[in-house]
Amino acid sequence: MPNISNYYERLVVDQLWNMVQKSKEPLTQDFIDDVACLALNRLPACYVRSIVDKSSYITDQMYQEMENAVTEAIKQAIEQVRLNPRSQRN
Repeated sequence: MPNISNYYERLVVDQLWNMVQKSKEPLTQDFIDDVACLALNRLPACYVRSIVDKSSYITDQMYQEMENAVTEAIKQAIEQVRLNPRSQRN
């Protein structure tokens, strides 16, 4: 099995972790997982063999654009999950 990962996964997980740390309301693991999946589905795939490899060749501007795209995808995903909570989907 190749040792590859989607670079956006790390960016989404990092932003969600920061959001959870700052949140005043408790966020369930299901909520976080749903938001992560929906956000990742809104982002392009960016497969890398190593996070370090990707980080070494992108510019600061490219990284900032990726971070902004992740922030927007997470915002949209949160809205979608809140409008359609898991309890209503079962």
